[in-house]
Amino acid sequence: MLEILSPSFTDALPFANAQTDASIAGSRYRVSYAHTPSDVLAAQRLRYKVFAEELGAHLDTRFAEHDIDHYDAHCEHLLVREISSDKVIGTYRILPPTAAKRIGNYYSDNEFFLNRLQHLRPRMVEVGRSCIHQDHRSGAVITLLWAGLAEYMVRNNYDYLIGCASIGMADGGHNAANVFQQLDSTAMAPIEYHAFPQHRLPHEALANGLPALVPPLIKGYLRLGAWVCGEPAWDPDFNTADLLILLPMARMNKRYLRHFVKSV
Repeated sequence: MLEILSPSFTDALPFANAQTDASIAGSRYRVSYAHTPSDVLAAQRLRYKVFAEELGAHLDTRFAEHDIDHYDAHCEHLLVREISSDKVIGTYRILPPTAAKRIGNYYSDNEFFLNRLQHLRPRMVEVGRSCIHQDHRSGAVITLLWAGLAEYMVRNNYDYLIGCASIGMADGGHNAANVFQQLDSTAMAPIEYHAFPQHRLPHEALANGLPALVPPLIKGYLRLGAWVCGEPAWDPDFNTADLLILLPMARMNKRYLRHFVKSV
């Protein structure tokens, strides 16, 4: 699962108020990587608070009130802290291709058959477990997180970013089905980049024709140049429909890229 954030999160990503967001971020927040075990635990605690306590996900964790799985030890953890309190209020985890090879797979391999992306793996980074504390869901925080991701990709010369973007299914999955069925054709990856869900969401049966409420971060990824790589998978633990997102860095809007890299 890549992210679940409140539908009230700014709908203008990225970014209607870039200069304002950058100013707020610089005065109130800072972005960094986790450098110590306690940094990682802070990110895992935030993830638990958002995914389990707020959104009701069923997490299999060995440490109470922390979202921990076996991928965490192999990932970089990107953190946004509130400067005044030094609390971690936003996070992404980043799994580089060398670590994915060492583990044997990406997290996305648990939800999708990625055969058609096999040739991209040596240059493909996976992001996941993205979340922001409910009191800090603003363009400023996501700007810093995306700036950190862009800087990481550029610094390490990686070409592709993937992850599972989540749509909540509290309504039984109707909106998730509508989101997929109402995607513009330009949002879909070319067929040679399609992935196939292991537990397919029966979107034909669930779609009801109502206007889709697209999660703001999915809108943001698409505006950056990302593709959706086919039909959604159902994740029973998080009760979400997940779309596999692929962002070739060559497709990323250069204006956004310059802004993000300059922001870190």
